[in-house]
Amino acid sequence: MAVEIREVNGKKEMKIFIQFANKLYKGNPYYCPTLDFDELNTLTKGKNPALNFCDYALFLAWRDGECVGRVAAMINPIANEKWNCKKVRFGWFDFIDDEEISRALLDKVVEWGKARGMDTLNGPVGFTDFDKEGLLIRGFEELSPMAVLYNYPYYEKHIVNYGLEKEADWMEYRVFVPDELPERWTRVAEVAAKRSKLHNVKCHSVKELNQRYPNLEYFHLMSECYSILYNYQPPTIEQMQYVANFYFGILNFDFVSLVENEKNEIVALGLGMPDLTKAFQHCANGSLFPFGWYHMLKALKAKKIDIIDELIICVRPDYQDSGAVALIFNEQFPYYKKYGVKHLETTSILETNHKNAANFTCFEHIQHKQRRAYAKLI
Repeated sequence: MAVEIREVNGKKEMKIFIQFANKLYKGNPYYCPTLDFDELNTLTKGKNPALNFCDYALFLAWRDGECVGRVAAMINPIANEKWNCKKVRFGWFDFIDDEEISRALLDKVVEWGKARGMDTLNGPVGFTDFDKEGLLIRGFEELSPMAVLYNYPYYEKHIVNYGLEKEADWMEYRVFVPDELPERWTRVAEVAAKRSKLHNVKCHSVKELNQRYPNLEYFHLMSECYSILYNYQPPTIEQMQYVANFYFGILNFDFVSLVENEKNEIVALGLGMPDLTKAFQHCANGSLFPFGWYHMLKALKAKKIDIIDELIICVRPDYQDSGAVALIFNEQFPYYKKYGVKHLETTSILETNHKNAANFTCFEHIQHKQRRAYAKLI
């Protein structure tokens, strides 16, 4: 029977959409399941501030009464204006290994995008940089952190056969924590403190963070640092508040490092968190209940942590050669030892972002994952 593509309409189909990937990857030891409430918040107007300005539609692929694939079609007009392009994005792109299905889903995104004046198909990405992006093309037998996409190897063949070509690659690294911090980092941190008049600041909760930076200065720092990176969309104040309130609230602030200059302006931020993939795998049904909440809380409050996901290291452009990163690692290292951290997992680093990748060259490390965004004129 032919594949039928239908737009999501109503709560029942939305539930099928958000649960499809967890069902497709059931039993996969490397996949990090998603939580239904988190996906629903992301895909619902009035909850996700990005949807105040993004246009989007969700589609399901059906065959013989069974759901066999899904895709989101998205237009981010702010990003398109910034980069002077007319992209229709695709994300939440999952399907069984059948090219008739993947082609029909992408055809629907193209049709939807062209009807709205778009001329380029781009993905897999999300509404904004706060969403997961980039097709995994290397590292399929590595545990997937919650902040990035995981996919089966066959996805790449389907996307390439559709005529999509590489537009950007991201690298991911495993960084091994040494017994002692390299002398170079300690020396550079001392010089940075003296010559650039930088100092570390410690906040112990999101409440303290927001009291110190009531205007979300740490988010403005991230925005300034990432403004030149692929597909970047300057976040609205509503987006900043949404992410700060929802995600910063679960952080272990031992792994949040802040650096200020002599004017007490924040100029650098390092943010890591315990890897939660194993805890999420106890929520394979998409819910924290009945027992997933226990494993999640246990992982967040653990006294011994093997893996830290290094989510963010950013330095204000005018301080990028000041040694601020050394101050971050100098402040973080005692916490790595306190918790018994064995290694760090970097999130995706754009292949052209050489300064970020260079932050880890003083440590033993391997580049073990790679992901890609594709594009095609339509």
